[in-house]
Amino acid sequence: MPLAVEAMRSHGLEPVFPQGVVAAAEAVRHAGLPRTPDLRDLRQLPWFSIDDADTRDLDQLSVVEPLADGAVRLLVAIADVDVLVPQDSAIDRHAATNTTSVYTAAGVFPMLPEVLSTDLTSLHEGQERAAVVVDMAVQADGSVGASELYRALVLNRAKLTYDDVSAWLEGKAPLPGPKDVPQLEGQLRVHDDVAMRMRRWRQQRGALEIDTVSARPVFRDGALVDLRPDERVRAKDLIADLMIAANVATARFLSAKGLPSIRRFLESPRRWDRIEALAATLGTTLPTDPDAVALQRFLAERRDADPAGFADLSLRLVKMLGPGAYVAAQPDGQDVGHFGLAASNYAHSTAPNRRYPDLVTQRLVKAAIAGRPSPYDFASLQAIAGHCTEQENRANAVERQVLKAAATFLLQGRIGDTFDAIVTGAAPKGTFVRIAQPLLEGRLVRGFEEADVGDALRVRLVALDAQQGHIDFERV
Repeated sequence: MPLAVEAMRSHGLEPVFPQGVVAAAEAVRHAGLPRTPDLRDLRQLPWFSIDDADTRDLDQLSVVEPLADGAVRLLVAIADVDVLVPQDSAIDRHAATNTTSVYTAAGVFPMLPEVLSTDLTSLHEGQERAAVVVDMAVQADGSVGASELYRALVLNRAKLTYDDVSAWLEGKAPLPGPKDVPQLEGQLRVHDDVAMRMRRWRQQRGALEIDTVSARPVFRDGALVDLRPDERVRAKDLIADLMIAANVATARFLSAKGLPSIRRFLESPRRWDRIEALAATLGTTLPTDPDAVALQRFLAERRDADPAGFADLSLRLVKMLGPGAYVAAQPDGQDVGHFGLAASNYAHSTAPNRRYPDLVTQRLVKAAIAGRPSPYDFASLQAIAGHCTEQENRANAVERQVLKAAATFLLQGRIGDTFDAIVTGAAPKGTFVRIAQPLLEGRLVRGFEEADVGDALRVRLVALDAQQGHIDFERV
């Protein structure tokens, strides 16, 4: 943990809550949840959550109601964090500094004190909570029609996990969850169906089906023993599809109400020529200008042709697409698109316990619902968006640094071994590659000339520095 704390500080992030923030959080604990008589009472609905088994900061619940002609009413409830974290409070100011929870191999640095994020503002099973509800009509073809947003009182009936739900959907395990929620089986089946329909609708319009993997530390008796891929499972896709729909509906709601907002933006690829060249090596000719529909068609073909190699292909493509960013948008301005999601307007709103842009968006939504002016002017939103992008990049750097430091212990005694690798970064500061077993990233110190992002290489491990977390490779 000391290494992670130092990494946080060296990247301009605060690893420890200031005493004023701790005191404010304790005051909230003693005060308890505020009375909210103006909320719609939706506690009777069979709400449930799906997340990782060890997740305690639950941000969303959902429920569906079949309508006529194959349509479905989809409700996504988002934890009302703002009700206990007022704008410009001590807790809010700290959250605005880090802007995100940071998840490292040595531990988690939450954006909000845990008395809030994993307790009072978490949508725990069996606990009544205030929420902002995104209420959407999903048509039979998977398109999202009319939607509205409002505040409500909700109750999580079942805390489910990705692995358990995925295993049940694939017929490999019994129905998960408590036995006293008879609607749960039907809810899960309709959720799975509507998610797949929404996904197909988006992919037909260029939403990219990408299957990247991240490293998940594996501990045995408190010691790190491996870094394994955090596997994509069916229930993760299900939840991702629901959250995309909710985020698009939220962006549209704010525009319709005349409020500015923060959007997630991914521009058309600047390195489209590299993507063209990659597709050409696999026998596919892409248009000369960026074309998301053609790219998604290529990806679907490659998934069918080479499912084992699809994750590596996805990683190469992600690196060529480049990172996303937060931007401020005027309600009557030009659409702010997200190339990878085929969405013209996309807000981050569904994780206010761990992402500051989502908490800011929640305040904007609540102001719009109440008919109040925006709590932020446009210049403030621009500054927040820029700062959140910068801090997100720093948080990612911390996570990589701590992971690499831990990974050096896994590679002890393997100097001289060779690995298949993919180039993940090529810049003046260095060229970096990722190997698959164990799943980690290191620097290419020899043979990096002409290596470019997305290239597949064979590399040899030449040096380790556990203190600095350096892992050095040379090209074979």
